[in-house]
Amino acid sequence: MELAILNTSGEDTGRKLELNDSVFGVEPNEHAIYLDVKQYLANQRQGTHKSKERAEISGSTAKIKKQKGTGTARAGSIKSPVFRGGGRVFGPRPRNYGFKLNKKLKQLARKSALTIKAQNDALMVVEDFNFEAPKTKSFTDLQNKLKVSDKKILLVLSEDNKNIYLSSRNLKNVEVVRVSDLATYDIMKASTLLFVESSIKGLDEMFKLN
Repeated sequence: MELAILNTSGEDTGRKLELNDSVFGVEPNEHAIYLDVKQYLANQRQGTHKSKERAEISGSTAKIKKQKGTGTARAGSIKSPVFRGGGRVFGPRPRNYGFKLNKKLKQLARKSALTIKAQNDALMVVEDFNFEAPKTKSFTDLQNKLKVSDKKILLVLSEDNKNIYLSSRNLKNVEVVRVSDLATYDIMKASTLLFVESSIKGLDEMFKLN
């Protein structure tokens, strides 16, 4: 597959970039995508939830009423989960929700996600650019010229660029990442992937295709 390289005015530069079939032309594996997205979301969870069980509740340990003759069920502690203010049965405890995935599976998931976007014509390549100063208007002008202002964009850079990042930070439907930080979740979440020209080459390094 070949993509036309656009300039920051949204015009065709007349140059084309050939996409690597081993990245953008694999057989998509939806289960790999599911597992990678599941792991990403699991890693976002803090896991700090906690409720007190009966051993942690402050309260008297004395037997609250006599064993027999009350006409109700026997009760030995005010901290019982049966009573209001008592401990919780099998309540949540702090835990780590993360789990391990093999490196090759995660690579397959990213390649599958990129292939799906390529098949759906959701890829664009723009020549490398920079802003003189961090301004949101500079980024919105770029969106308008590329005709992607109404889409959820993932801009993939080859390296950190503070001006571009700060210019996009206030925009709700824009994410900016380095190609080395590209995640399956980010790819699938976006409706359009916008690569700068140099970041496409960074994919080969990330997947060790050289």
